[in-house]
Amino acid sequence: MIPGLIDSLADITSHRDRDAVDRAIVAMLYSHIRPGRVCLYRLLPAGADRTEESRGVQLRAVADAAGARTVADDDPADPQGWPTVGSRVSWRECVRRGDVVHYLADDDAEEPGSLNAVFPVVADHGLIGLLEIECAGRCMVLRPDDARMVQAVLRILRNHLSVLDYGERDTLTGLRNRRTFETMFAKRRVFRRRAGDQRAGTRTNWVGIIDVDRFKAINDTFGHLFGDEVLLLIARRMQETFRQSEALFRFGGEEFLVILDDADELGAMKAFERFRTAIAQHRFPQIGQVTVSVGITRIGSYDIPASAIDRADSALYFAKEHGRDRTLAYEALLREGLLARKPVQAAELELF
Repeated sequence: MIPGLIDSLADITSHRDRDAVDRAIVAMLYSHIRPGRVCLYRLLPAGADRTEESRGVQLRAVADAAGARTVADDDPADPQGWPTVGSRVSWRECVRRGDVVHYLADDDAEEPGSLNAVFPVVADHGLIGLLEIECAGRCMVLRPDDARMVQAVLRILRNHLSVLDYGERDTLTGLRNRRTFETMFAKRRVFRRRAGDQRAGTRTNWVGIIDVDRFKAINDTFGHLFGDEVLLLIARRMQETFRQSEALFRFGGEEFLVILDDADELGAMKAFERFRTAIAQHRFPQIGQVTVSVGITRIGSYDIPASAIDRADSALYFAKEHGRDRTLAYEALLREGLLARKPVQAAELELF
């Protein structure tokens, strides 16, 4: 069993993609414990306006007799529909205690009377998820040795996530960095392609580029320390304004980027306008008012990152040239004849 366990741990730590890590974790635990099911959940980040019990819980990966799979790849759903930590007693107690909680499955469970377990998943910045072992069949209760193995695996996961964060996060703001953008973009594009005609209307995913207006003047007048504080506060306001399922990036310097999920053009404009207005109304220490300009574009089914960024950047440049402190959509500027259409660049066609 030890060689197999070591091989599984080597497989987990070989992955750089979070979804692949999630899938490897549940597959490894299912194969070594053989319960009814292993589920890995992610929690919405805690915030000033969110108690621990109100944090959303999203199922990310499952392993059972049918195999291991990532659950949320196909649909980055609105977190408003997720269950909360407080919706289950076992989740609530696990989060409150910061430790494993064992509980009896209720009468509606697949194996009523089995003794299940839920473990906290912790990263360097705090609690980020829950791992649940649902016992069934010959494994009606989690043995102490297995429980210790789960806790050891979760410690290894914490160390691995720490390494990934170091390479994927901007050191100043904590947002994702430019290196992670192409992977996140590809996932959103694939989601759109799979959705196809199943989605009504024109709802899709969007890319928005946010640029701080006159940032060089801020640095020159107040110094780089205050300039960094502006960037940090803008990043925090991004995290507060956009949905937690959205991907937020610092692209370098005073430029930020957002991948917005599942919206029509009006909804996308409203989301970015809400953020732009929030920045304009915020009083920054020492500096006072700071504004941002925003350019957005729709992600096509066969889009490539460079093409989408080029379109959003064209809308951003138009906003900068026509007054700043504005949100403009590339598609709207095309309809109004204010921009020329960009040549279409598509990802390679996937035949198999």
